Amino acid sequence: MLTILQWRSLGEDERRAALARPESSTSEQLSRDVAAIVAGVRAGGDAALLDYSRRFDGGAPDSLRVPVDEIQDAPASLTGEQRRALAAARDNILAFHEAQRAAPVEVATRPGVVCRRVTRPIDAVGLYVPAGTAPLPSTTLMLAVPSAVAGCPRRVLVTPPRRDGKADTAVLAAAALTGIEDVCVVGGAQAVAALAYGTESIPAVDKIYGPGNAWVTEAKLQVSRDPQGAACDLPAGPSEVLVIADDSARPDCVAADLLSQAEHGVDSQVVLVAVSEEIAVRVRAEVEAQLAKLPRAAIAGGALTNSRILVAGDLSEAMDISNRYAPEHLILAVEDADSLLEQVTAAGSVFLGHWTPESLGDYCSGTNHVLPTYGFARAFSGLGVEDFQRRITVQAATPEGLADIGPTAVTLARLEGLEAHALAVEIRLRALAGEG
Repeated sequence: MLTILQWRSLGEDERRAALARPESSTSEQLSRDVAAIVAGVRAGGDAALLDYSRRFDGGAPDSLRVPVDEIQDAPASLTGEQRRALAAARDNILAFHEAQRAAPVEVATRPGVVCRRVTRPIDAVGLYVPAGTAPLPSTTLMLAVPSAVAGCPRRVLVTPPRRDGKADTAVLAAAALTGIEDVCVVGGAQAVAALAYGTESIPAVDKIYGPGNAWVTEAKLQVSRDPQGAACDLPAGPSEVLVIADDSARPDCVAADLLSQAEHGVDSQVVLVAVSEEIAVRVRAEVEAQLAKLPRAAIAGGALTNSRILVAGDLSEAMDISNRYAPEHLILAVEDADSLLEQVTAAGSVFLGHWTPESLGDYCSGTNHVLPTYGFARAFSGLGVEDFQRRITVQAATPEGLADIGPTAVTLARLEGLEAHALAVEIRLRALAGEG
């Protein structure tokens, strides 16, 4: 099921093919279909949302907005163990994200010239929580907690309806535990359009966050390109993991890590970079054994057709492969994982050692699981508090400060041929000199 390839025996074209993601499901037809949905929501508002729910979700809610008392009562429908798990995860995520609060910056770059940077929360944010083949209350925590830490005044959560038209109870419970009171039952591209432009029931927001399928991702891209739409958090695609394993790794643990991402969807991808043929073969055998017992074996099996095992000559070569791939999740299942961290240059989130499964990051270690995929980790970072804030720079100059740096500004403005820029400074300099 998993092909084993010797990295050093591959030519450059073969290496590119070995690290290629599954072809994106984005197509011209998908783009047109999403554009039609976005236009439909802009024109039809709530009525269009309900129609799309009946067509795509199998049922429409009685009301797009979830009553606040239904949100607040949702935790009571969970077991005590489930409530405690959600609360523990929330507390860990909160602790990590509280530490990300940025202190104001103030620097006197010259005597009489002070530059500052202050942060302000984004006024209105939309939080998209998937609920397709697997409802994700964990994503509710990952979006709600940093938006609360950032101080966003308005937070609107949207999540697809179940067949009965209701929101998933666990998603509502997580919303209640994080202070979210504005929840709407709508999903897909239509939910993104509603957040971007607003409807009778759903207020428009400034920025949209959260993972989703190809339709959601395409909708986020489309509305973010529209000046009248909304910004989006980061580019994302199907889930993925790359595991680097040496001979100290447990094959059963590595196999479970690979399958934990494969079961997300048939378009997910998992890659094992092994430092020996022996560990590669043993992990492959474990994957096949564990796969047969999984409830989502068909989904995971589909993902494994897009996946592979690469045998590297040593750990240094394994790290080069990983950085080239730029995985969403990187697991270093090696004897001295800490020693490799400095060599990581492109990854969404890193999991060190044999006792740190990727599942911890998905749920409760405290880091955020909304991460760049599909190679975007080369240029983007995972979600954090700063993504829910605006950073504003401020400067102030005294007369002495202007006299000091003003001539520099005049010279550079004229170097660029921008005379009005130069005059804005020069008039003030003449005034300081008593010449005007």
